[in-house]
Amino acid sequence: MFHVPRLPEDVIERFARCAAPPLKDLSSGEIRGWVGGRHLLDVPITEENARIAGYLRLTFLRAERRPPSALVRAYCCLEELAFKRAEGLAFLKPRQRAEIRRAVIERLLPDMPPMLRAIPFVHLPNRNLVLAQASSDAQRDLFAVEFFKAVGKKPEPVTPSTLAWLRRRALADEWPPTSFSPEIADGESGTDCGAQFLTWLWFSSEEREGRIHTDDGEFAFALDGPLIFHREGDGAHETLVRHGAPLMSAEAKTCLLAGKMLRSAKLLLARDDEWRATFIADRFMIRGLRLPEERGPSRAVDPSSRFQERMLSLDRFLGVLFALFDRFADERSNIKQWKQTQREIHAWVSARKTRR
Repeated sequence: MFHVPRLPEDVIERFARCAAPPLKDLSSGEIRGWVGGRHLLDVPITEENARIAGYLRLTFLRAERRPPSALVRAYCCLEELAFKRAEGLAFLKPRQRAEIRRAVIERLLPDMPPMLRAIPFVHLPNRNLVLAQASSDAQRDLFAVEFFKAVGKKPEPVTPSTLAWLRRRALADEWPPTSFSPEIADGESGTDCGAQFLTWLWFSSEEREGRIHTDDGEFAFALDGPLIFHREGDGAHETLVRHGAPLMSAEAKTCLLAGKMLRSAKLLLARDDEWRATFIADRFMIRGLRLPEERGPSRAVDPSSRFQERMLSLDRFLGVLFALFDRFADERSNIKQWKQTQREIHAWVSARKTRR
């Protein structure tokens, strides 16, 4: 998720000026640029292919010709053997091997199909958010740079700290360390507010009925495995708990008692239907989101209507997730209230029943 306050009115024209060149122009280097949201060759960029159901949806494309490494190695071995036989050599110098490799790649390149890599995004104007399919740091940084070049506005990655400030004007970086374990002092715990939020969410789902009221109604929430626990220290920094019943496992309780907090878990939201996603707490990132499927005669048939329904369902999911984070941020910012919550969390950790 990226926070972008307001896009310029001529945003489509700006992306059109940075559109990807035709693939026929691709030689040995790389071409990059923006394409429409329908497919990876969707140029030129116009109002028709840049918006669908009122949402701005585009893709950043990178294309290059690159022979598969296994094919390059095979041809290099073939050429090296032939060169050694012709020259009567037992071994080749590094310079000779490098020249053979360079010649092989140059010979193979023209026959190689383009390799396409894409980062699609969609803009949610009601939330000032851009959602991009960029899960790695390299993809995130590349997308932010290219988006800024095209639009002139820098998209700020949404993190737990930035979200606390944007939504509640809370300075999460100034929150004092807190321990969720009755056996670990506060000063020995980390300050990752994303992990605190996800672990608090687990506690709330089990000890506070796991329900929240939003503008869209009441939703139930719960966590499921696989679980990734994390804590900096002398022992194992990360622990993965999966298969069986991870939430009720002795390993999960051991992690909590050792002061580890949840870094990743599967989040479930329900109200008539169910939303499922893997939530990466420290980066406030969503993976593998499964939206409820539309059923019955009201199900949309045309692509634009189906996309609109999915975006409305996605927006509902985000609304509940943000409402849960707001509740956590308000509670965490209130020192007196958080002390009481911390005592409840310690009791919850100590009293957990486990299955072996």
